[in-house]
Amino acid sequence: MKVFICVVLIAFIAVNGQSYPKKPAPAYPSYPSYPKPSYPSYPKPSYPSYPKPSYSPADYAKPAYPTYPQTYDAPMPYNFEWAVKDDYSNNNYNHQETGDDKGYVTGSYSVDLPDGRKQTVEYKADDYTGYVADVKYEGEAQFPESKPAPYKPAAAYPEYKQPAYPTYPAPSSYPKPTYPKPSYPKPAYKSEYPAPTYPSYPPPTYPSYPPKYPTRY
Repeated sequence: MKVFICVVLIAFIAVNGQSYPKKPAPAYPSYPSYPKPSYPSYPKPSYPSYPKPSYSPADYAKPAYPTYPQTYDAPMPYNFEWAVKDDYSNNNYNHQETGDDKGYVTGSYSVDLPDGRKQTVEYKADDYTGYVADVKYEGEAQFPESKPAPYKPAAAYPEYKQPAYPTYPAPSSYPKPTYPKPSYPKPAYKSEYPAPTYPSYPPPTYPSYPPKYPTRY
């Protein structure tokens, strides 16, 4: 077994140590060489320089606006009160309000609601706390049953009678109009052109043949 391994190693070394000739490089055709093109150089153009224009500001007078003194009008004290009471339409409401010279306003108003209650609103208002209202109700809401009024038939109207229109007799027969037959003058021809004449042909005659029917088999 050892002898076989040694023979294999010797054969492997002999194969790797063998040198093979190198293949020559392929010959490619040579191409002509061209010189690098040269371009003419032109001088950089020069542009004239102009001074920056200067504008003098227009001499306009500054507009003068009138000044008004800033004044604040103090609130004027006031007091009003009114009321409406109408039993026929069930309208019952009132309103009263008072304001002082510092802008503090107090007031109240009341109104009868359709459900039988009375609504009263007491309020106060100023520039700091705004509008503050206190709403109160008096009484109990009631919703009575609606009872429609009994039906009453409409009043009896007089019976309508067809109006009598006058009668006119039928128109009598009118005679058929008659119109005279128009007469047209015969055209006159010049002497050098005689009146045309047309030949007359007898009416055509056609032979009569008895009809033939196929015999029935």
